[in-house]
Amino acid sequence: MTAPYRQLGTPHPGGIVCAADHASNRVPADIALGIPEHLFHEHIAVDIGTEAIAELLAHKHAIPAHIAAVSRLVCDLNREEDAPGLVPEASDGHPIPGNIGADREARLARFHRPYHTALADWLAAAEPALILSLHSFTPRLETSDAARPWEVGVLYNEDDRAARIAIPLLQAEGLMVGDNLPYSGRDLNYTMNRHAEGAGRAYLGVELRQDLTQTPEDHARWAALLAKIAQRVASALC
Repeated sequence: MTAPYRQLGTPHPGGIVCAADHASNRVPADIALGIPEHLFHEHIAVDIGTEAIAELLAHKHAIPAHIAAVSRLVCDLNREEDAPGLVPEASDGHPIPGNIGADREARLARFHRPYHTALADWLAAAEPALILSLHSFTPRLETSDAARPWEVGVLYNEDDRAARIAIPLLQAEGLMVGDNLPYSGRDLNYTMNRHAEGAGRAYLGVELRQDLTQTPEDHARWAALLAKIAQRVASALC
């Protein structure tokens, strides 16, 4: 059985690591979600661009990465175990028939818990100075008319140490930056709540707008920029 995560690179004490909870659209062969094929390539199934950017961070910028290897439609790894959206029966207006009546405990045991146990062990072995939490967001939800103009968002819950440093640095790069936007880390921040805030580790939660994460050139640009910003943030936190 394929693990629900991949790890690239070796973290070291005082360094930077990346976690990408929604980087994959993989669905195991024994799980049928019952949705059209094209939806597996849309934002409801995967954070577009994050897998490629995380791989570049690991391979080109010495920022090891813990990368999800299963679609959020199978099991949302960035949700509490009792969250209704953990095994979503609908997403952005699209029904997910194969999740209706699904065995939540089986999904937790197969995907969610191994992902987070491995991440906890990985972080404990290294105790990095900063965790870069990497996500991406759609410019517009199908169930809302509200535009999401931010090019990058910085998310946080109670610990905003890294966010307060990173936001002006990103703005200085000419970017339109969302401060706890397009949604708030106070509402949705499970992985960082557990592995960063809950453990006293500093983290930088980043959301990239998906029309800017489409091509290899986009991926290279974001990887280089995020590596630079994360390094500056980590240095400022010391």
